Amino acid sequence: MDAKQETTRAEPTALKVGVIMRREKVQGPMSRWQTFRWVLSDVVTEEDLPPLPATGPSGGDHAPVPVEPSGPCPEGATHWLYPGFEVQLHRGDVEGYYLNLSSLKPCFWVLWRLEDEIADDALPQPLIVTLSYNDAGRWLDAQERVDQVPAPAPVVAWMARFIERHHQPEPRKQKRRFEAQALTDRFGNPVRISTEKIRRGGDIDG
Repeated sequence: MDAKQETTRAEPTALKVGVIMRREKVQGPMSRWQTFRWVLSDVVTEEDLPPLPATGPSGGDHAPVPVEPSGPCPEGATHWLYPGFEVQLHRGDVEGYYLNLSSLKPCFWVLWRLEDEIADDALPQPLIVTLSYNDAGRWLDAQERVDQVPAPAPVVAWMARFIERHHQPEPRKQKRRFEAQALTDRFGNPVRISTEKIRRGGDIDG
Protein backbone atom coordinates (compact mmCIF):
# COMPACT_ATOMS: atom_id res chain seq x y z
CA MET A 1 0.00 0.00 0.00
CA ASP A 2 1.44 3.38 -0.97
CA ALA A 3 1.40 6.48 1.24
CA LYS A 4 -1.58 8.02 -0.56
CA GLN A 5 -3.74 4.91 -0.10
CA GLU A 6 -2.73 4.62 3.57
CA THR A 7 -3.62 8.29 4.21
CA THR A 8 -7.00 7.85 2.51
CA ARG A 9 -7.84 4.75 4.56
CA ALA A 10 -6.80 6.46 7.79
CA GLU A 11 -8.86 9.62 7.20
CA PRO A 12 -11.50 10.06 9.92
CA THR A 13 -15.20 9.84 9.11
CA ALA A 14 -16.26 12.18 11.92
CA LEU A 15 -15.77 15.91 12.41
CA LYS A 16 -16.14 17.88 15.64
CA VAL A 17 -18.00 21.18 15.25
CA GLY A 18 -19.70 23.91 17.24
CA VAL A 19 -23.03 25.58 16.47
CA ILE A 20 -23.36 29.36 16.79
CA MET A 21 -26.83 30.80 17.32
CA ARG A 22 -27.72 34.50 17.10
CA ARG A 23 -30.33 36.24 19.26
CA GLU A 24 -31.63 39.32 17.46
CA LYS A 25 -34.46 41.81 17.80
CA VAL A 26 -37.66 41.15 15.87
CA GLN A 27 -38.49 43.95 13.45
CA GLY A 28 -41.89 45.05 12.16
CA PRO A 29 -45.41 44.18 13.36
CA MET A 30 -44.32 40.82 14.84
CA SER A 31 -42.33 42.70 17.48
CA ARG A 32 -45.63 43.42 19.26
CA TRP A 33 -45.78 39.76 20.30
CA GLN A 34 -42.15 38.71 20.21
CA THR A 35 -39.23 40.98 21.14
CA PHE A 36 -36.34 38.69 20.13
CA ARG A 37 -35.82 35.65 17.93
CA TRP A 38 -33.08 33.04 17.48
CA VAL A 39 -31.48 32.17 14.14
CA LEU A 40 -28.64 29.88 13.10
CA SER A 41 -25.52 32.00 12.54
CA ASP A 42 -22.74 29.51 11.75
CA VAL A 43 -21.25 26.03 12.18
CA VAL A 44 -17.52 26.09 12.95
CA THR A 45 -15.02 23.23 12.93
CA GLU A 46 -12.95 22.31 15.97
CA GLU A 47 -9.93 24.18 14.57
CA ASP A 48 -11.93 27.42 14.42
CA LEU A 49 -13.65 27.17 17.80
CA PRO A 50 -12.96 30.02 20.23
CA PRO A 51 -10.98 28.91 23.31
CA LEU A 52 -13.21 27.29 25.93
CA PRO A 53 -12.69 27.06 29.70
CA ALA A 54 -10.33 24.24 30.71
CA THR A 55 -13.15 22.47 32.53
CA GLY A 56 -15.52 22.91 29.58
CA PRO A 57 -18.76 24.88 29.61
CA SER A 58 -20.93 24.36 32.67
CA GLY A 59 -24.28 22.70 32.17
CA GLY A 60 -23.30 19.89 29.79
CA ASP A 61 -21.33 19.19 26.62
CA HIS A 62 -23.46 21.51 24.48
CA ALA A 63 -23.99 24.29 27.03
CA PRO A 64 -23.89 27.72 25.33
CA VAL A 65 -20.92 30.08 25.62
CA PRO A 66 -21.13 33.77 24.57
CA VAL A 67 -19.00 34.86 21.59
CA GLU A 68 -18.68 38.06 19.58
CA PRO A 69 -19.25 38.57 15.83
CA SER A 70 -16.35 39.59 13.59
CA GLY A 71 -18.42 41.76 11.27
CA PRO A 72 -21.62 43.80 11.19
CA CYS A 73 -24.64 42.32 12.89
CA PRO A 74 -28.13 43.54 13.82
CA GLU A 75 -28.21 46.11 16.61
CA GLY A 76 -28.61 44.46 19.99
CA ALA A 77 -27.84 40.98 18.68
CA THR A 78 -25.84 38.46 20.73
CA HIS A 79 -24.15 35.21 19.67
CA TRP A 80 -23.85 31.94 21.56
CA LEU A 81 -21.60 28.98 20.78
CA TYR A 82 -22.83 25.44 21.43
CA PRO A 83 -19.71 23.21 21.30
CA GLY A 84 -19.29 19.46 21.32
CA PHE A 85 -21.21 18.32 18.23
CA GLU A 86 -19.95 15.61 15.89
CA VAL A 87 -20.75 15.29 12.19
CA GLN A 88 -20.58 11.66 11.05
CA LEU A 89 -20.21 10.38 7.49
CA HIS A 90 -21.89 6.99 7.00
CA ARG A 91 -21.41 4.75 3.98
CA GLY A 92 -25.13 4.01 3.99
CA ASP A 93 -25.96 7.66 3.31
CA VAL A 94 -23.43 8.45 0.58
CA GLU A 95 -26.26 9.55 -1.72
CA GLY A 96 -27.28 12.22 0.81
CA TYR A 97 -23.76 13.65 0.84
CA TYR A 98 -23.59 13.42 -2.96
CA LEU A 99 -26.78 15.50 -3.28
CA ASN A 100 -25.31 18.08 -0.90
CA LEU A 101 -21.99 18.21 -2.77
CA SER A 102 -23.79 18.50 -6.12
CA SER A 103 -25.83 21.52 -5.01
CA LEU A 104 -24.75 25.07 -5.76
CA LYS A 105 -23.82 25.69 -2.10
CA PRO A 106 -22.81 22.60 -0.08
CA CYS A 107 -23.82 23.23 3.50
CA PHE A 108 -24.31 22.07 7.06
CA TRP A 109 -27.87 21.51 8.28
CA VAL A 110 -28.76 21.97 11.94
CA LEU A 111 -31.87 20.60 13.64
CA TRP A 112 -32.74 22.79 16.62
CA ARG A 113 -35.66 23.54 18.88
CA LEU A 114 -36.88 26.34 21.11
CA GLU A 115 -38.92 25.29 24.10
CA ASP A 116 -40.59 28.68 24.57
CA GLU A 117 -41.16 30.76 21.42
CA ILE A 118 -42.28 33.84 23.34
CA ALA A 119 -40.05 34.17 26.42
CA ASP A 120 -37.16 36.58 25.81
CA ASP A 121 -34.81 34.56 28.04
CA ALA A 122 -35.52 31.18 26.37
CA LEU A 123 -32.42 29.49 24.92
CA PRO A 124 -32.44 27.39 21.73
CA GLN A 125 -31.40 23.74 21.73
CA PRO A 126 -29.34 22.63 18.72
CA LEU A 127 -29.69 18.85 18.55
CA ILE A 128 -28.01 17.44 15.43
CA VAL A 129 -25.63 18.68 12.74
CA THR A 130 -25.42 16.87 9.40
CA LEU A 131 -24.01 17.10 5.88
CA SER A 132 -26.71 14.78 4.50
CA TYR A 133 -29.37 16.24 2.24
CA ASN A 134 -31.50 13.18 3.02
CA ASP A 135 -31.29 13.75 6.79
CA ALA A 136 -32.41 17.37 6.39
CA GLY A 137 -35.30 16.34 4.16
CA ARG A 138 -36.55 13.76 6.69
CA TRP A 139 -36.40 16.29 9.53
CA LEU A 140 -38.34 18.87 7.54
CA ASP A 141 -40.94 16.26 6.60
CA ALA A 142 -41.33 15.62 10.34
CA GLN A 143 -42.10 19.35 10.86
CA GLU A 144 -38.82 19.99 12.66
CA ARG A 145 -36.99 23.32 12.63
CA VAL A 146 -33.98 23.01 10.31
CA ASP A 147 -31.61 25.77 9.16
CA GLN A 148 -28.47 25.67 7.05
CA VAL A 149 -25.17 27.51 6.61
CA PRO A 150 -22.52 27.07 3.90
CA ALA A 151 -19.83 24.49 4.65
CA PRO A 152 -16.22 25.79 4.43
CA ALA A 153 -13.96 24.56 1.63
CA PRO A 154 -11.96 22.05 3.77
CA VAL A 155 -15.19 20.39 4.92
CA VAL A 156 -16.51 20.22 1.35
CA ALA A 157 -13.22 18.64 0.23
CA TRP A 158 -13.38 16.11 3.11
CA MET A 159 -16.93 15.16 2.13
CA ALA A 160 -15.91 14.90 -1.55
CA ARG A 161 -13.11 12.45 -0.72
CA PHE A 162 -15.54 10.27 1.23
CA ILE A 163 -17.99 10.30 -1.68
CA GLU A 164 -15.23 9.43 -4.14
CA ARG A 165 -14.31 6.36 -2.08
CA HIS A 166 -17.82 5.07 -1.50
CA HIS A 167 -20.31 6.47 -4.02
CA GLN A 168 -21.43 4.12 -6.79
CA PRO A 169 -23.33 5.95 -9.54
CA GLU A 170 -26.30 4.23 -11.14
CA PRO A 171 -25.37 2.64 -14.48
CA ARG A 172 -26.49 3.93 -17.89
CA LYS A 173 -27.28 7.44 -16.72
CA GLN A 174 -26.20 10.52 -18.58
CA LYS A 175 -23.48 12.26 -16.63
CA ARG A 176 -24.55 15.72 -15.61
CA ARG A 177 -24.36 18.03 -12.65
CA PHE A 178 -27.23 17.43 -10.27
CA GLU A 179 -28.85 20.45 -8.64
CA ALA A 180 -30.63 19.43 -5.47
CA GLN A 181 -34.03 21.01 -4.97
CA ALA A 182 -34.16 23.74 -2.37
CA LEU A 183 -35.42 22.48 0.98
CA THR A 184 -38.35 24.22 2.65
CA ASP A 185 -39.36 24.41 6.29
CA ARG A 186 -42.57 23.25 7.93
CA PHE A 187 -44.40 26.35 6.62
CA GLY A 188 -43.22 25.96 3.02
CA ASN A 189 -40.65 28.75 3.28
CA PRO A 190 -37.06 28.32 1.99
CA VAL A 191 -34.64 27.10 4.66
CA ARG A 192 -32.66 30.02 6.05
CA ILE A 193 -29.06 30.34 4.90
CA SER A 194 -26.63 32.47 6.91
CA THR A 195 -23.20 33.52 5.66
CA GLU A 196 -22.18 35.54 8.71
CA LYS A 197 -18.92 34.44 10.32
CA ILE A 198 -17.91 34.60 13.97
CA ARG A 199 -14.46 35.62 15.12
CA ARG A 200 -12.62 34.16 18.07
CA GLY A 201 -12.92 36.11 21.27
CA GLY A 202 -15.77 37.48 23.29
CA ASP A 203 -16.21 36.72 26.92
CA ILE A 204 -14.23 33.49 26.70
CA ASP A 205 -10.84 34.62 25.48
CA GLY A 206 -8.13 32.73 27.22
